[in-house]
Amino acid sequence: MTTEKTNPPLYYETRGEGYPLIVLHALATDHRSMMAWMEPLFEQRPGWKRIYVDIPAHGRSPVEPWMKTSDDLLSVLLDGLRTILPENERFAIMGMSFGGYMAQGIWHAEHRRADGLCLLAPALHRKIRTLPERSVPVRDEALLAELEPEVRAAFETLATVQSRANWELFREEWQPGRLLADRAFLSSDWRTQGYHFQCDPIPEDSRFPQPALFLLGRQDAICGYKDHFAVLESFPRATFAVLDGAGHLLQIEQRKLVQHHVGLWLDAVEREKLAFS
Repeated sequence: MTTEKTNPPLYYETRGEGYPLIVLHALATDHRSMMAWMEPLFEQRPGWKRIYVDIPAHGRSPVEPWMKTSDDLLSVLLDGLRTILPENERFAIMGMSFGGYMAQGIWHAEHRRADGLCLLAPALHRKIRTLPERSVPVRDEALLAELEPEVRAAFETLATVQSRANWELFREEWQPGRLLADRAFLSSDWRTQGYHFQCDPIPEDSRFPQPALFLLGRQDAICGYKDHFAVLESFPRATFAVLDGAGHLLQIEQRKLVQHHVGLWLDAVEREKLAFS
């Protein structure tokens, strides 16, 4: 579906009925990279409406020439959210990597009607990141030799555990969105001059009492994990997990652990939203 009232239109897909959960994907892929591992969590969990959004410049959500910064992308996401959901309807939000940064922007603007925030390997409002040394404990050379150079480069950049099983998941869930990403925009001045919001969406003196979950990869050399400790004081009810054996693709490399933690967060949000029903 698309939000015809936003400029440009925003593409999203919904699954289920009930309480809304907004889900945002990582950079240079699309909503399918989240839907693939999220949907099994709801096979025995009715009452949730999952709204998987393509961030502008990804999937079927285009960008317009006026869009130069992440604040511009955020404005379209906020307009889309206000179109998709009634004005006072409560919701929860999840985002991964750059989608996690966008989720923070939405949270900052709409947290008074949000019941929970879940961030996976999120980018933060930091121009300099503290990153662990690059580590590749598993590297299947025969597999890598089979891949086309551009796809191999992407997989090697994102994956820490470069096994055939993880490649199969990457190919099925991540790669389709990569083929639709707006490369011109993603490689434009936006990347160096417009990536960060004008203001930190999680100010140092902020306090958010809703359930939050931070899932981070111990070997994540893209967004890291150390910087995230600085925002914990803003979330007094946050669970903070640093997963070993996982880099930036933690939902692929440690899927069962990620699903377990997300399931517990969903439980907490269900309890939270009951307080407002």
